Amino acid sequence: MLNKCITTRFLLSTTLIVPLSAQALELTSTTLSEGEKLTDLHVFEGFGCEGENRSPQLSWTGAPEGTESFAITVYDPDAPTGSGWWHWNVVNIPASVTAVEQNASRENSLPESALEIRNDYGAVGFGGACPPPDEVHRYIVTVYALGTERLDLPENPSNALVGFMIRANMLDSDSITAVYHR
Repeated sequence: MLNKCITTRFLLSTTLIVPLSAQALELTSTTLSEGEKLTDLHVFEGFGCEGENRSPQLSWTGAPEGTESFAITVYDPDAPTGSGWWHWNVVNIPASVTAVEQNASRENSLPESALEIRNDYGAVGFGGACPPPDEVHRYIVTVYALGTERLDLPENPSNALVGFMIRANMLDSDSITAVYHR
């Protein structure tokens, strides 16, 4: 019983010492909203879907101290693959950048140092939503503040490896989850 009390006091005292962050990373978008259905702008052209395949406009504020770069991912955890579906993975975005314009992937308007990874459609860059008919899928758009300027990745890395490296260097993140069905 004494050990339990000492452990509880230790946990409580260390919990109270941890400083609270004054500001957290916050992701916003002019082209998608939390919980709302994606428009045809962000739907894939192909695989039975008819959309414009444009990457979303994204802005973020509140990067924590020590941020050296950002990464962006768009992930569908509901894809019937056993491992989800990666729609977009961008790393090595400089810490000075706080936004990407809509269609930045196709218009090559990402910063020069940014690296787009091959998506699960097999193409480098953004690939829009295209769930099987009659299924509602979630699309989790996340920006990550990273404590490294550049991720050390091999040529043509898998999305799983990129996800691991992002999380290993993550200082903070924020997400917007949109949905889509056809």
